[in-house]
Amino acid sequence: MKTINRAIAAAALAATALTAVVSAAQAETVLRLDEVPVGELDPAKASDYADSILMFNVYDTLVFAGQGKPGMVPDLASSWETDGTSFTFKLRDEVKFQSGNPFTSADVVYSLERMKALGQGLSYLFEDVTGAEAVDEHTVKFTLAKPYAPFLAALVRLPIVDKKLVEENTTGDDWGQAYLSTHSAGTGAYSVTSHNPQSETVMAKNPSYFQEMDAAAPDTVRLRYGLEAATVRTLVAQGEHDITSQWLPPEVLASLAKEGNQLLTEHGNGAFYIKLNTAKAPFDDVNCRLAVSNAFDYQSALKLIAVTPEVSQGKVPTGAIPAQMLGGFPDGEPLKQDLAKAKEFLSQCKYNPADTEVEISWIAEVPIEERFALLLQANMQQLGFKSKITKMPWALFVDAVTKPESTPNVSQVNVASVTGDPDTLLYGMYHSSAAGTWQSPEYLKDEEVDKLLDQGRAATSEEERAAAYTALNKRLMEIAPSIYAYDSQAVFAASNRVKVPALSDDSKRISLDSAGFQFRLMEMQP
Repeated sequence: MKTINRAIAAAALAATALTAVVSAAQAETVLRLDEVPVGELDPAKASDYADSILMFNVYDTLVFAGQGKPGMVPDLASSWETDGTSFTFKLRDEVKFQSGNPFTSADVVYSLERMKALGQGLSYLFEDVTGAEAVDEHTVKFTLAKPYAPFLAALVRLPIVDKKLVEENTTGDDWGQAYLSTHSAGTGAYSVTSHNPQSETVMAKNPSYFQEMDAAAPDTVRLRYGLEAATVRTLVAQGEHDITSQWLPPEVLASLAKEGNQLLTEHGNGAFYIKLNTAKAPFDDVNCRLAVSNAFDYQSALKLIAVTPEVSQGKVPTGAIPAQMLGGFPDGEPLKQDLAKAKEFLSQCKYNPADTEVEISWIAEVPIEERFALLLQANMQQLGFKSKITKMPWALFVDAVTKPESTPNVSQVNVASVTGDPDTLLYGMYHSSAAGTWQSPEYLKDEEVDKLLDQGRAATSEEERAAAYTALNKRLMEIAPSIYAYDSQAVFAASNRVKVPALSDDSKRISLDSAGFQFRLMEMQP
C-alpha cells in the first residue's frame, strides 16, 4: 500500500512539475512584426527604417529623443556641456554591455572611429568631428572642426559598441564587420539570438538592462522581412502576427482595421515632396512654380492615402517644414487649393503653359505615386499645361537627377529627417551645394535659403535655430521649389495583444522615426 501511495505521490509531483513547465512556456510572450528587407544589423551601416528598429533595441546612444517632449535626453550619458565646437559628456558608470563587459569612454571613442573608418550608413553626420578623446573612464570629449548645432541630435545615430568584444572578433582590419553582421555587441534592452537579413531577426529581452523596462515587455521578438501584403493579412487573421509594417496599401490597412485590429500611428519627421526642377523651363520661373503649388488639390491628395475617415498616412501641411519640427508652423493654416491665386501667378509667368510639355515622373517601386502624378496632371490641366507621366525605376531616377538637363520637370519622393532635427531633412534638399541627388532634384540656388540653412547649423542657442528655420520655412513657401503634398504619418495595423503607447498616446510619442518601436516600452499579453 505504501508503495502504491509513493507511486501516486511521485506521479502527482511529476504532473505538477510538468504543469509548471508548460505554464512557464505559455507565459513567455512573443512579439511578431515585419519590415521590408534587408535588415542591416551592423550599427555603423544602419540607415533605413528596418535597420533603425534593430539599432534602437540592440544598442544605446549617448543621448536620445525625449518621450512626449521635444529635444534630447540623457541615455548612456548622464550630462553634457558644449562651447560650440566641443562637446563633453559624463557617462553613466553602472552600465554593462550584454557580454558583461563594463561600458566606458573607450567604447565611445572606438564606436566613432569605427563608423568614420567604415564610411557607410549615416557616417556623413560626423564628417566635421575631428576627434574624440577619453578624458577619463567615464568622460568623453568630441571636438568639431566648426560649430555644428545639430551634432547633439546626430548622436542618436552613433550606437555604442562593445570595443573589447568586437576586437576579440576582428579579422585583420575589418573592424569586426563579419562578426557584427550576425551578432549584437550593445548595451541595449534586447540581444540578437539569430539573424538572417533576408528573412528574420530574433531578439531576446536583456534581463540586466540599465533603464526602465515595462514588466509586460515581450520576452522574444521576431522581426520578419519582406512579407507580402496578402501573407501579412493571413497571419494577422490567424493570430500569428502582431504589428504590420507601414508600407501596406491604405485599403489593406483599412481592411485589417475593419476586422477589429487597432491602428497605430507615428508622426513622421518628413513629408511627401513633389519636386520642381528650377533649372529648366517652365519651373525656372518662380511664378510658374507658385501657380502649380496653388493649383494642387491638397485635400484630394490626402484622400488618396486615407486608411479610414479618421486615420491617414499623411496630414495636410502648414508649410515647407512639418508642423511638429523646429521651424514648423504648428498653428498655421493647412495648405489648400486656390485656383484664383494660381491663375494670378500664372499670368505673371514668362511661359505660356500651352507651349510647354511638363514631364511628371513617379517611382516604379512605389505604385501609389502614380495616383499623385495623375492628380497633379489634372490640376495642371486646369491651368492649361500639357504634361506626360513617366514611370521611372528608382535606379534610373537616381542616375537621371545627377544632371539638371536629364532631371524630370516634376519628381516625387518621401524625405525624412534621420535624426529628428530639421538640418538632416532640409540641408540635403535645398542647400545649393547639395543639388544633384535623389533628395535635391530641384537644383535650387537661392542665397537666402543657403544663408538660413547655414545659420541653422551654426547657431549656438535653440532660440536662434528656431528663428532661422522659421524664416527658412517662410522663404521656401515664397519661392516654391517643391509642392509640399503632405506631412508624413506612418500607419501600422496591430493585433489587440500588444499595446504600444509610443505609437498611440501623444504624451508618450518620440519625435524620431522608428523610435516608437522600442520593444521595452511595449506591453504584450500572453
